[in-house]
Amino acid sequence: MELLQSAITIVLFFVILGGLVLVHEIGHFVTARLANVRVLEFGIGFPPRAKVLARGGETLYTLNWLPIGGFVKLEGEDGDAADDPRSFSRQPLLVRLGILVAGVVMNLLVSIAIFTGITYTNDTAFGVRFGEVVPDSPAEAAGLQPGDMLVSIDGQRYSAFEGRIPVEDLAAKAGQRVTLGIERADGTFEEIEVTLRVPTEGQGALGITRLTGEPAGRIEHSITEAVGIGLARTVDAFGLILGGLADLGRSIVSDPTTPPPAAGPVGIAFQIGDVLWSLGPLYVLYLAGILSANLALVNILPFPPLDGGRMLVITLKSLFGERISLRAERLTYFVGFVALFAFLIWITVFDIARLGGVVE
Repeated sequence: MELLQSAITIVLFFVILGGLVLVHEIGHFVTARLANVRVLEFGIGFPPRAKVLARGGETLYTLNWLPIGGFVKLEGEDGDAADDPRSFSRQPLLVRLGILVAGVVMNLLVSIAIFTGITYTNDTAFGVRFGEVVPDSPAEAAGLQPGDMLVSIDGQRYSAFEGRIPVEDLAAKAGQRVTLGIERADGTFEEIEVTLRVPTEGQGALGITRLTGEPAGRIEHSITEAVGIGLARTVDAFGLILGGLADLGRSIVSDPTTPPPAAGPVGIAFQIGDVLWSLGPLYVLYLAGILSANLALVNILPFPPLDGGRMLVITLKSLFGERISLRAERLTYFVGFVALFAFLIWITVFDIARLGGVVE
């Protein structure tokens, strides 16, 4: 059974990450075609080449052995001033920037679409079931019973995907009269008004303990509300990722020998497996939305050979012209690629060490 789960996890990892990278490359491909830039090859996966799928005019469509996304090869994309007027290097600066940023935009749209779709079709509500009601508390005065579940406060329900829980808002409303949405142990629902007390050490605002979080049905949204929430959750994902990048940078600078607060490809694969087997496919899809936002944000960073780094280099070259040689441009990309590859190896070592129980 464990072997089957591991196999499913590996396949799912390549499907999700490979699919997100492929969507990214489709953004480059479509934008290049719309700009009438010559596309030499569109590859599914990375070389070595396994098979030529088709030849569509001047473009070769290939299937490659490494199942990690895909790539687009454009005429003159290496910075060489090719003679072909349709080459990438001969295009105006804004056209080249548009082709490069299109991959980021595609991942951003995928992230918004995933979050919006989940919100509209199956936004799981989150409630807190309590096993004890404290004597002489507002909860006891309101007639709450052990086994009841708090599902809303003043009509506000809580999504399982947002990380907020109802009890966090109780303290913020201390001293106020609120309406609690309570699901009784027998499944019936009631709205109960209660005046919260000011929390003290060991005494909460409501007076409930032995708390456990549970799904509490679905939250219904209109399509307009779902799109707004999808946008908000994408922004939240960006904030989470930026915070993670800052923590990672501080960890590398302070002590590169300690386990970094981030996961590489191996760690992500096992995280996907953990989410799938413990929470289910819907949460894996939500994780894919976060990964898509991650891919968009990381790729826009001004670090060669990422899209943001390439955008920075061609912008500087446009401003300073021949003072940045083709050799210097290619060397920049090469050094960036080596640094990125070294980083992936470094973080993968810690991923494997964590899985082996060597580090926490």
